[in-house]
Amino acid sequence: MRIFLSVVLSLSPALCLAATESRVLQAGATRLRVDVVDVDDPARLRMLQRWIEEVAEAATTQSGRFPLHQAYVRIQQTDSNDPSPVPWGQTRRGGEVGVLLYVRRDASYEQLSADWTAVHELSHLFHPYLGDSGRWLAEGLASYYQNVSRARAGMLDEDEAWRRLDAGFRRGEAASSSVRLDAMGRGRGGTMRVYWAGAAYWLEADLALRRDSGTTLDALLDRYAQCCLRGGDSVTPQDFVAALDEVAANDTFSALYRRYAAMRAFPSVADAYAQLGISRKGDGLVFADNVKTRRLREAIMAPRRQSSSIRWEAPASSPSRP
Repeated sequence: MRIFLSVVLSLSPALCLAATESRVLQAGATRLRVDVVDVDDPARLRMLQRWIEEVAEAATTQSGRFPLHQAYVRIQQTDSNDPSPVPWGQTRRGGEVGVLLYVRRDASYEQLSADWTAVHELSHLFHPYLGDSGRWLAEGLASYYQNVSRARAGMLDEDEAWRRLDAGFRRGEAASSSVRLDAMGRGRGGTMRVYWAGAAYWLEADLALRRDSGTTLDALLDRYAQCCLRGGDSVTPQDFVAALDEVAANDTFSALYRRYAAMRAFPSVADAYAQLGISRKGDGLVFADNVKTRRLREAIMAPRRQSSSIRWEAPASSPSRP
């Protein structure tokens, strides 16, 4: 969840009365309803639909489906002093599962495509609700994939995606706290540590699966989505990682979970960087140019080569009032 002062706009009563243009994106047997609220300009409506189609494509599973069989995205324009083109986003799990995105009214297509918020929020559909003690797992997964998925979709240069991950890790390292990671729920501060220690967990899990099991985090999350994921369910973080272990037929996730959950400082990324051939130099990164590490970095970040797996189910309907 992206938190800004504009959050107060989310509960405006006018939202319930606004005209809504609804279309459905389909990926295999899965459907994502896209609701665009109170946009009268047809050209802007088409632009917002084009943008969210590309974001949704970036957030599909390895097999080209959406994580959930059915979910929604609701796009609401807003006036905001925040410079971000998407000042606020949130995943909602009460009843129908969906993502709310507040888009600055003057945001251009190029600005929206360069922003991470929508991919971050849609990445939350890969996991059930994990509660406060699992917030670091949830936000970490979304923070990891906001960079990885955008690189694979061609929205972000591969090296730049690694630099943005590293910038997040540095922010997490700078957020001092002696509290256990699994005790850092909402209201405890340390947001940067929560988000980016969580991202380090998923990076380490991804590398361990590739190194030791001949599989990937993408493949495991895809299989979990097909067998076990119910977006509206509330699941303990221990049960979530145990379910992933069952799909993987090993204990990669649980072993890492026990170590990370008990941490009172930011995890070291030195071993992960050594495997990837990445080293820090000042505020930047240096990438080793040997075949093994370059191929591993590319395997994680390289753009997908398959054609688009999603399509609009039906032409735009007439505006309706919910």
